[in-house]
Amino acid sequence: MRFPFRRTWITAATLFFISCNAHAGNAAQQGHNCHLPGYSQILRCITVNVPLDYAHPSAQTIPIQVTLAPALREAARPDPVFVLAGGPGQAGSEVLPVLDTAFRKLRATRDIVFIDQRGTGLSGKLDCDTKESIEDSPIDEQGKLIASCMQKLNKPFAFYNTENSARDIEQIRLALGYGEINVWGASYGTRLAQTYARLFPVSARTLILDGVAAPDQIIFNWGRDAQAAMDGVFKSCAADHDCHATFPALEQQFSDLVKRVNDGAVTVDFMHPRTAAHINMRLPAERFLQTVRTALYSPELTSRLPYLINSADHGNWQPFLAQMYSASDFSLDGPSTGLMLSVTCAEDIPRITPAIVAEEEQASFMHGLEVKLLPQWCHAVNVPPIAYQKPANIDVPVLLFSGARDPVTPPRRAEAAAKLMTHAQHFIVANAAHGVSQLGCAPYLMRDFLDQPNQPVSAQCLKDIAATGFQLDAAGPHP
Repeated sequence: MRFPFRRTWITAATLFFISCNAHAGNAAQQGHNCHLPGYSQILRCITVNVPLDYAHPSAQTIPIQVTLAPALREAARPDPVFVLAGGPGQAGSEVLPVLDTAFRKLRATRDIVFIDQRGTGLSGKLDCDTKESIEDSPIDEQGKLIASCMQKLNKPFAFYNTENSARDIEQIRLALGYGEINVWGASYGTRLAQTYARLFPVSARTLILDGVAAPDQIIFNWGRDAQAAMDGVFKSCAADHDCHATFPALEQQFSDLVKRVNDGAVTVDFMHPRTAAHINMRLPAERFLQTVRTALYSPELTSRLPYLINSADHGNWQPFLAQMYSASDFSLDGPSTGLMLSVTCAEDIPRITPAIVAEEEQASFMHGLEVKLLPQWCHAVNVPPIAYQKPANIDVPVLLFSGARDPVTPPRRAEAAAKLMTHAQHFIVANAAHGVSQLGCAPYLMRDFLDQPNQPVSAQCLKDIAATGFQLDAAGPHP
């Protein structure tokens, strides 16, 4: 469950030095100045060594990468914001652009601390340089390539799980000299944030959860939510005069495409967008379905779907293929496959039952693809199952954001999570999908919440976040 981010430029590099020298805590005095991909300004890179196995903390340690963006004002508040990315498998160092979007108001008075969860990014990423070959391989070959990669890594995958990552956060807090911390999590990061708050209730001052995973939610069991988001596209297009006039049979077109692709009846001929190699292949159903599902994460990408579906239905697959490869561009550093498998094969996949598979097959255009496919890869990491335990209540103040069009963590998931929270405020944005923090007035609301976490947040301004216009032709979305 990755989290989408936008990039903006609003801060001045010189302010770093003012904050770094004036900040009362010792965190900004640790580590070294650094530049990381995706963000142009100077940050502070810190390595914190944590136990590999918390049952034997002195046996072996592993390094965790921490990226610190010190508060910009001299009168910085003592409670920083710790950032937990999604996935599982996404690293904090991979989402640094949120400093200039979601966190542009928070950083004025608070340190922002990005964590590369163990097994991701610069914290010993569990991956090999084979992603492109995996992506372009037949589905029956992908498992072999992943297994070969994990065998080469030869890591103790059983220690790469949510609870150990939560314990790492506490070690980082102590190493950096902070007292109470505010924890912001997105997507899978919301699971990690909730786990941390339950393990260390005295250390967590507040939680901000965006795209909330309920504690009992099974990763990959999201067919029903993906279908609901897709149905929302059909309804929105039908209600939009221009979209309906241009694509009057959109739902039927999509249904026909799914059947043709699943039947193996679609062959595509194109030049590979990265290698320029000529490719003629039967379009794999999993690539088609995943491209549609991942497009639903973002309103901007969702707005293109009617055009992509209509073009493909009329035999022009080039726009769809361009989206397919842009959504999985492995020339960019991506999530950790090993961490994703280590977590989900221990915590989620053991809870997938035949009844869940049957429901996924019937309830969604995905036809249970992921709940049937991913378990086949678990032998690559060979981790023991972690039994699900009913979670305790969270008593710290929590701010929850949901996008009404979210295909993976819709509002119902946040509502389930909030039942186990004593002081929760949940806000739903009608025109958002998977990610709210960077939209409209949300950065201001997060600042207001952190300044007075026990007071009600006035979120009327979230209704001003407008819908994205549908793309009707090759020229792009219409205003």
